[in-house]
Amino acid sequence: MFKTRLISGIVLVAAALVLIVTGGEVLLAASGVISLTGMYELYRVYQIERTPAAGIGYLAAVIYYADLYFAWIPDRMIYIIGVLILLLAVYVLSYPKYHASEIMAVFFGIFYVAAMLSCIYQTRVMQNGAYIVWLIFLCSWGCDTCAYCVGVKFGKHKMSPVLSPKKSVEGAAGGLAGTFLLTVLYAFVFQEQMGITTVQIFLLAAISTIGGVISMIGDLAASAIKRNYEIKDYGTLIPGHGGILDRFDSVIFTAPVIYYLAAYLVS
Repeated sequence: MFKTRLISGIVLVAAALVLIVTGGEVLLAASGVISLTGMYELYRVYQIERTPAAGIGYLAAVIYYADLYFAWIPDRMIYIIGVLILLLAVYVLSYPKYHASEIMAVFFGIFYVAAMLSCIYQTRVMQNGAYIVWLIFLCSWGCDTCAYCVGVKFGKHKMSPVLSPKKSVEGAAGGLAGTFLLTVLYAFVFQEQMGITTVQIFLLAAISTIGGVISMIGDLAASAIKRNYEIKDYGTLIPGHGGILDRFDSVIFTAPVIYYLAAYLVS
């Protein structure tokens, strides 16, 4: 299992490297496919993945991603409200085919998976985005790796004993410290290319650390959903890791945090 997980992890990192370095339409299309796959996994938890309501969710996500490229929607808030109204129309006109929780799950999937993951692409296209986008992964996968290493060695106090008994307070602290240091090192290496000051380097490190805190919430939130519905993994797409949502659970949360904090505090 460890060997399979390691190989899958290396392939995943390599794929992320290629997609993010390439950027542009390739990254946008890949993000869209990943989002649709994640939505399918989430909808499968509610057993609605092949229903007309889920179809509206998939279509809404496709239109949302297309708008990131063509910018044809004048106000995305109006679009989101319109999608919700459409889903509620399906709910009442086909009553009692769907339970209210299923309609809510469809809408939740559009926002939780598609909209939030789209911030990877949106970060990539912003000023210095080719460099800042990597903070999303530093404060999710990097934090998780550092937390695991410190937790295994020094973990004594359970952070969430019921939801995730293997996670410790010491591991969490180690993950955040590791995230801060990794970001400082990364930013110093690319300081000239990014054209940032030393103060901005530590500001980026602080942003990554905040992202690290949020990544833990994202990880635990995904685990809580699985516990509620008594499933081990969201899928089997990534050997040794599970599905898209199992591997991207923290990235989903850190992507919008890094995008908005970097946009307002660094640019």
